[in-house]
Amino acid sequence: MFRNTMPRYEVLSADAMQVLEGGWRRLISEVGVEFASDRALELFRAAGQRVEDQTVFLDPDFVLEQVAKAPREFDVTARNPAHSIHIGGESMAFGAVYGPPFVREGEVRRDATMDDFRNFSELSQSFDVLDSAGGVICEPNDTPLDSRHLDMTYTLQTLTDKVYMGNVVSEVNAADTIAMGSILFGGRDVIEAAPVTISLINCNSPLRWDDRMLESMFEYVQAAQPVVLTPFILMGAMSPVTIPAALVQQITEALSGIALSQLIRPGAPVIFGSFLSNIDMQSGSPCFGTPESGVGLLCTGQIARRFGLPFRSGGGLTSSQVPDAQAGYEALMTLLPTFLAGANWVMHSAGWLEGGLVAGYEKFVIDVQLVEMLQAEFTPLEIDEASLAFDAHVEVGHGGHFLGAMHTMERFRTCFQRPFLSNSENYERWSRKGAQDTAARAGTIWRAKLEEYQQPPLDDAIRTELQEYVIRRRAELGD
Repeated sequence: MFRNTMPRYEVLSADAMQVLEGGWRRLISEVGVEFASDRALELFRAAGQRVEDQTVFLDPDFVLEQVAKAPREFDVTARNPAHSIHIGGESMAFGAVYGPPFVREGEVRRDATMDDFRNFSELSQSFDVLDSAGGVICEPNDTPLDSRHLDMTYTLQTLTDKVYMGNVVSEVNAADTIAMGSILFGGRDVIEAAPVTISLINCNSPLRWDDRMLESMFEYVQAAQPVVLTPFILMGAMSPVTIPAALVQQITEALSGIALSQLIRPGAPVIFGSFLSNIDMQSGSPCFGTPESGVGLLCTGQIARRFGLPFRSGGGLTSSQVPDAQAGYEALMTLLPTFLAGANWVMHSAGWLEGGLVAGYEKFVIDVQLVEMLQAEFTPLEIDEASLAFDAHVEVGHGGHFLGAMHTMERFRTCFQRPFLSNSENYERWSRKGAQDTAARAGTIWRAKLEEYQQPPLDDAIRTELQEYVIRRRAELGD
């Protein structure tokens, strides 16, 4: 995985941070946060917090006491130890797109299927720059709704040997994910000692945690599996239109969820989540890759570090319907601040199209290329005597060229980052080879990757036990 040792880009002054501090303290204590869970309300009530109906009015100092119990950094175990990840500090881990019900393959936009889910899992396994396939890489609409989480989890566990995300649609789905993780890694006690999944718990912004998310959260936190407590904010719709107001709401929602996690299990690993962008004020449509979302992302990193928490944000987000220039520049507009802010867990790193409605095969490849290039760009420059190449100047002299110099010959294979997707051939050669644009080249690459894919090995006894669990639970769920 990638370690981002470059300086963080911080945009908030000390005075600005103080204003935001006063804002979230007032919002969390005077307006409060709604929790649609009797278990959550009882925990807050027992902890001395004021509860009226389903709204909890939280003491800000109490919240900070709970937040302080969460670890600043932690590890997540993959079944291949070489793919285990560290969350927090300088570490950045990247996962594929999450949640689209549709896919785009070339010119075709259609419902996602289980075959697509398997394809994207294999692609995630095949690209080293990705640390995880994620969770719901796409929604397999051709499988039964009540049991598809079993097939998705089994696919992630068997077609990849990287960290995977847990299913959060319901308490039942979360419990199944934990049970299957226990089978894969050798027991519930094993995964509680060393977590194996990360799960996304979204706030129903503004200021409401719904019952399904909370029930899933209880399951994962009780099993010591990390959860990403994420406000889902589109400014102008789920928050006021100003960035400072959205940041105050984001802090309030995230910290209230983190406080609950620590009441459930003190010391449970959590991630301060952020999904912050804006809507088009003319159409009401969500917008991604905007300057406002980039600024919000940079601010979020600074805020999360203030609270001593690892954070999730960023990705290759775009509103574009196809993998075109807009898709590329909007993805970069989000990925660049992702690196500048040093996000620790990056969802939607590859494949996001059409505001998250579509998982795109070609866009997947384009995003992987972007992440790979940014990792190279954010690798600190090594400066020493050898890199100054004084001997090369002596060898070449005045007015010569360095193509055949010994310094060049010793380094030409690795001296520059070599994009696998870009084309720098002259026009005539590019034309003779088919005049393919970026999307067409990306299509060739993902198909070749699937042909070359090799499934990572897994013990037959474990595979059988997982298959038997899926079959039994599918029957119990009525599918």
